[in-house]
Amino acid sequence: MLKIGVLGLGHLGKIHVKCIQMIDQYELVGLFDVDQKLTSKIATEQNVQAFESVEALIEAVDVVDIVTPTITHFELAKKVVAAGKHFFIEKPITHTLQEAQELCALVQNQPIKAQVGHVERFNPALLAIEDKNLNPMFVEAHRLALFNPRGTDVSVVLDLMIHDLDIILKLIPHEVHSVQASGVAIVSSSADIANARIEFKNGAIVNITASRISMKNMRKLRVFQSDAYLSLDFLNKQTEVVRIHEQIPTGKDNCMELDTSIGKRYIELDMPEAKPNNAIKMELESFANSILSNQPTKVALEDGLKALQLAYWIMQEIEHHQNRITTNQNQHKLF
Repeated sequence: MLKIGVLGLGHLGKIHVKCIQMIDQYELVGLFDVDQKLTSKIATEQNVQAFESVEALIEAVDVVDIVTPTITHFELAKKVVAAGKHFFIEKPITHTLQEAQELCALVQNQPIKAQVGHVERFNPALLAIEDKNLNPMFVEAHRLALFNPRGTDVSVVLDLMIHDLDIILKLIPHEVHSVQASGVAIVSSSADIANARIEFKNGAIVNITASRISMKNMRKLRVFQSDAYLSLDFLNKQTEVVRIHEQIPTGKDNCMELDTSIGKRYIELDMPEAKPNNAIKMELESFANSILSNQPTKVALEDGLKALQLAYWIMQEIEHHQNRITTNQNQHKLF
């Protein structure tokens, strides 16, 4: 059994604490938050120790769960690595690219397991297509949310879009060739709605939108490839796969016949089972299994770095786009 401690008892940290208590591979030793009253309260409720310092918690455990504000991730993770302990770190991996790169370098060649909390990797809608033969050439993603003041201290790209960026980089294992993006700040000082067009070196194109000022919640990903169309609904945890065959597949009598310019084709609609789960519990459980079996983690630090790199590229393009608009407006004022 792995002794684990949790750093950070905000909204997500409290959820992590409850999930850890449900996982057999962990023994929750204690908690730390800068709010000591909150730490004592939750520690008493969970019958664990309330630590008075980060260092004391790290020393007492095998695994550290970092669920603090992103700006603190790097300094805390450095302390964990220096102590030779395993760690789970929430997304985004760090506040800056330089921090993420340095953290990856610190952990490299160390006998330490680390996992980034890109929880959508454990969404039933995505898990349902793990065994599918995928070669996406066009992907359309929409992640829309009702306004919530929590998270508005960063761009919607880091707040929401980064979930889909991580998934897209997993589905399309090729280098990004170019990015075009635009965004608008409406209720905060950074972009609250953003759209990006991402082109990969293999020719795949992604059109991705994120908004935190929508009138409804939506978390959908649509994947198009030469022989199939996949629709993933992360909110309702449902998946649809439409495949096109030259011949009726063996044992498939529900195909729809289609006359095309290149001959008859057969459309098969498949709705793979999306087994209900607790995604946060599952990601933490997966991390424990990686440590105990000495296997690679499901979401490596390098995955977190790649998602952050693409997120910053998009934010940079949003800034360039806004600067061009401002320059054009100022030029028109001169006439």
